[in-house]
Amino acid sequence: MSEEILGKVRELLPALADRAAEAEELRRVPPESVKSLQETGFFRMLQPVRYGGFESHPLDFYTAVRMIGSACGSTGWVASVLGVHPWHVGLFDVAAQDEVFGDDQDTRISSSYAPTGRATAVEGGFRFSGKWSFSSGCDHATWVLLGGLVMNDEGKPIDFRTFLLPIADYTINDVWDTVGLRGTGSNDIVVDDVFVPEYRALSMSHTARCKCPGQEVNPGPLFRMPYGTIHPYAITAPMIGMATGAYDLHVTATRERVRAAYLGEKSVDDPFAQVRIATAANDIDTAWWQLEKDINDEWEHAVAGTKIPIEMRLRARRDQVLGSARAISAIDRLFESAGGKAINAGLPLPRFWRDAHAARVHAANDPERVLVLYGKNELGIQVRDGLF
Repeated sequence: MSEEILGKVRELLPALADRAAEAEELRRVPPESVKSLQETGFFRMLQPVRYGGFESHPLDFYTAVRMIGSACGSTGWVASVLGVHPWHVGLFDVAAQDEVFGDDQDTRISSSYAPTGRATAVEGGFRFSGKWSFSSGCDHATWVLLGGLVMNDEGKPIDFRTFLLPIADYTINDVWDTVGLRGTGSNDIVVDDVFVPEYRALSMSHTARCKCPGQEVNPGPLFRMPYGTIHPYAITAPMIGMATGAYDLHVTATRERVRAAYLGEKSVDDPFAQVRIATAANDIDTAWWQLEKDINDEWEHAVAGTKIPIEMRLRARRDQVLGSARAISAIDRLFESAGGKAINAGLPLPRFWRDAHAARVHAANDPERVLVLYGKNELGIQVRDGLF
């Protein structure tokens, strides 16, 4: 089924690219793009089979995301974020899954995982309030995953959970006005003292240990993969897509460009331009090959039902943050070599450049915080899995 979905996504790319400027103008992905992606089956790739999903290999999902991101950075970003959430919901208690997918298997869920919410335990669940930023694609969703701290009677945090809420329990504030990823509609979410039942609040300690209640009804290998690999790579995959799209555009333009400032020299004959292309290609390939290896190595353990070693999980996070950095490096090299026309705001190449740099500031791309964990582990300093 994945090959069929990938084929349908590939056919959509020209239309998605044509709507990239419209996405920027609307400050959200055009509804036509979301609808067409839904019709391919893309949003069900990581959805549980019991709710009409395909439980695809994660690498197939990231391949689709990369393709979408190569056509439009904002669409690739939103597709990846909305597309990974059915997997996360599949880790929740079955009662929560039934609420989300029971009546509509095409339900879409947005998120904002920063623990800016506050919850207090009450009978049967929690009272929950807060304000969250950066909920990409929230205008196309009817549920949301929100991070929050559970507080005790003394006002001290005792747990970090992800809370799952229907649209009736939250408000979207339209605040998104940015220089990059303008088309993602990553608006604010506001929750004012709502009740969230216990089964719709999943502790991050469970996801860190890869031991979640949803595995009772979703026993397949997909739901034994670590959150700390699946989610961060959903941020890097569209960035690799943006770099891929920028690369294809730049190579095509370079074949035909004549440089007026260099006495009519053809760019295709410029050895420095050739070096930049080769280096950018290496950055993109390395980022993708490491993603492939990390996902495939962890998948083998998930299929076998064996514990994924902490060393492997840390390597995946290391490669993920550096993969994002390589995507940025590739785009920067191409942008710097593209000449004065690269600074025209309406052209695709500067849009990829803006989108990638906006994506870089996502918390999942914080290299120092990730790399120090990898370094500690290599030096024999114990690292708890709950930290990543």
